[in-house]
Amino acid sequence: MSHHTITLTINNEAESLTVPSHMTLLQMLREKLVLTGTKNGCAAGECGACTVLLNGEPVNSCLVLAVECDGAAIVTVEGLAENGRLAPIQQAIQESGGVQCGFCTPGILISAHALLQRNPNPTDDDIAESILGNLCRCTGYVRIIEGVKEAARMETAVI
Repeated sequence: MSHHTITLTINNEAESLTVPSHMTLLQMLREKLVLTGTKNGCAAGECGACTVLLNGEPVNSCLVLAVECDGAAIVTVEGLAENGRLAPIQQAIQESGGVQCGFCTPGILISAHALLQRNPNPTDDDIAESILGNLCRCTGYVRIIEGVKEAARMETAVI
């Protein structure tokens, strides 16, 4: 089994790691860096529980090899909060009741955060499309969409 040393930025922290060539980004985050907010749901790119930002774009980390991330910037759900304060999307989803079992929540937060970065005033359809790859078995998505709209209002109020 071959190993590779990669250098990347994770949640604004520089990291240099040696990883086996078959290790996924998800495995690297959870096993090597102990960033367990990113969940292993299906390991097939179907559920979105493992969504992270790779160079600003949401990806299923179970489908990306760690070695492909050499030189990349990764943001996980842990990286959304700043100085111990929840990001507006985290706070709004929590307050809206958009969290039930919580398993899908990290991926939904990342997908919604990416949407708000590129579209600060999304419609319900924009929100639904942005979280299309994130399966939630508990909420029915109504409260999640409400939370994303509230986060957009919170972020707009700050600007």
